[in-house]
Amino acid sequence: MREVHYSGPWGAVEIADYLKKTFVPMKLAAVSESGWPVLVSLWFYFESGCLICASRSHSRIISLLSKDCRCAFEVSGDTPPYSGVRGQGDVSLYNDPTGRILGRLHDRFLGAENTQFRRWLLDGADKEVIIFIKPVRLMSWDYTSRMSVSTTDNMAQ
Repeated sequence: MREVHYSGPWGAVEIADYLKKTFVPMKLAAVSESGWPVLVSLWFYFESGCLICASRSHSRIISLLSKDCRCAFEVSGDTPPYSGVRGQGDVSLYNDPTGRILGRLHDRFLGAENTQFRRWLLDGADKEVIIFIKPVRLMSWDYTSRMSVSTTDNMAQ
């Protein structure tokens, strides 16, 4: 197992805290057969040092990751002051026919209510592939100190 290389203003604890508290989809990239990157946005959660997400078994991202387990990813908000985490990692793919992980992803982003969408999603759990990303590089950025309140107010106008 490779050791994680960290860069940027945050260490392992701050990065883990950010990934656990940030509720935006993760951008996940893989390299296609032609050499061009393919980028998707996926719900995720962070646990035990891994990013965990899911995609349909027939999706392009699953096809690419099954051929090459290397990926890149980013988790960051869209509003100032900007901060986030990006990195590279090794992927392992798993099936979860029980839908336990898929349910957890749904509940993290949409809440635990037993809605029609949640039932539909979990009914298709056998068609989903769980993506476990073990980071090998994590880079953080945090522009909070350089983006004063007046700067962010001006950007909103």
